[in-house]
Amino acid sequence: MIVWLASYPKSGNTFVRSLLSSYIFSKDGNFNFDLLKNIKQFPDNSLFKHIGIDINNEEEMFKNYINTQKIFNQKDSIRFLKTHSCFFNNKKFQFTDRHNTLGVIYIVRDPRNIVTSFAHHFQTTPEQAYENLLSHQYLGKTSNKHCITYLGPWKHHFASWKVFRRFNKYLLVKYEDLINDTEKTFLNILKFIAHLGRARFSYDKKKFENTLKTTGFEKMQKLEVEESFVEAKENKQGEKIKFFNMGAQNDWKKLLDPKIKENLERELGNEMKELNYL
Repeated sequence: MIVWLASYPKSGNTFVRSLLSSYIFSKDGNFNFDLLKNIKQFPDNSLFKHIGIDINNEEEMFKNYINTQKIFNQKDSIRFLKTHSCFFNNKKFQFTDRHNTLGVIYIVRDPRNIVTSFAHHFQTTPEQAYENLLSHQYLGKTSNKHCITYLGPWKHHFASWKVFRRFNKYLLVKYEDLINDTEKTFLNILKFIAHLGRARFSYDKKKFENTLKTTGFEKMQKLEVEESFVEAKENKQGEKIKFFNMGAQNDWKKLLDPKIKENLERELGNEMKELNYL
């Protein structure tokens, strides 16, 4: 069944996928970009094509989310899927259901730092990135490569996935903890996965150590320079935009316009206090 790696964009999802793919899908824990192919994104155009859904029909795609997930649903194994989608279940559309979902790992980041990272990644202004965090946004609307994904406002995105807490199938992972104490945070992730699979927790110490060594931010930056990174976007000139750009150096205290900071803290104050960002 599916374990969702869910997050708003630029919140640390790639870091979590790198840790998991390195530890779970390699023999020795040494990371390379090809390992990320073991954790696919959802929604994804190829999945809808696989079951004959017209990817130009947005409503039909939403209607068939669960049908596409059944491709992955093997009840005796755990499959990881990355998503930037807001979690939504209503009368017309269901994002997922209990027959397909085992649990969710939700990765969150201080929205004041998302603004500058989002602006760099999508080549927009911090003001526009700020507006995006507060509005009903879709990814992939203007892309031929990427599937349409409903983000929603940041606060709605964060709140929507918490529904899994009532079933004890929800783990909140803060980007800041991933950076500042990767070992402890990743151990908690592995223990949570063992809990979902109702397995006794144990781990390979050497493999774990190799995973930590080969997925550090500077290592990833170097690897991107040497090999390029398929998930990196291109600018208008067709040049790759650095995906691993600033990491922990992306500090809102130094980079964010004070007006945007004040507005974010006012609009998202309750959520930021809940997460101890305020």
